[in-house]
Amino acid sequence: MAAAESPSAALRRRDLCSRGIRLAGKMRADVVDLLDAYVERQGLDASASVAAVEGVPPAAVERWDEQTGTQRLLENLAAYRAFRALLAQMLEEQREQLGEADTGLGRALAAVLLQVSAFAYHLEELLRLESRGIPGEEGDGPPPPPRLSLFEQKLRGLGVLRELAQWAVRSARDLRQLAKPSLATDAATSLAESP
Repeated sequence: MAAAESPSAALRRRDLCSRGIRLAGKMRADVVDLLDAYVERQGLDASASVAAVEGVPPAAVERWDEQTGTQRLLENLAAYRAFRALLAQMLEEQREQLGEADTGLGRALAAVLLQVSAFAYHLEELLRLESRGIPGEEGDGPPPPPRLSLFEQKLRGLGVLRELAQWAVRSARDLRQLAKPSLATDAATSLAESP
């Protein structure tokens, strides 16, 4: 229970949330820069309409304020695990398409992939601190996509990066909520009530 939570655990949770907020902010800035470079290098229109990316839960949520801390963490973790798989796939496709011709974009994709992996690990640490088991990764990632044309791959990549930027904003917001003492109590209560 959070009421019996030790002061050191509360400090650790706040520290993890603060670091997570900084990580999310840095990741969002890097994704926005990558998105600009991606659009330019892929010859896309920045305002192009892109369908939702299969396998990634949308960052926008109805009744966001009604979610418990655990729900927020679990949704974030599922999303970042999916992004990790999608970015790895984008990086592989980028290498197949351009080889070593465009190492700048490849390095930027790899850097964001590393940030996404680190953030997923950070979320796992928060779940452990909340005494919540970490869900397995089976089924968390997006299903393998059908073979897409080059243009469809570019559009999917644009959609992935746009949604990742939105998730970075949501993650910072979720972590701010989790850092509040009242939500930490809600999270502990929901964990105690879980089967």
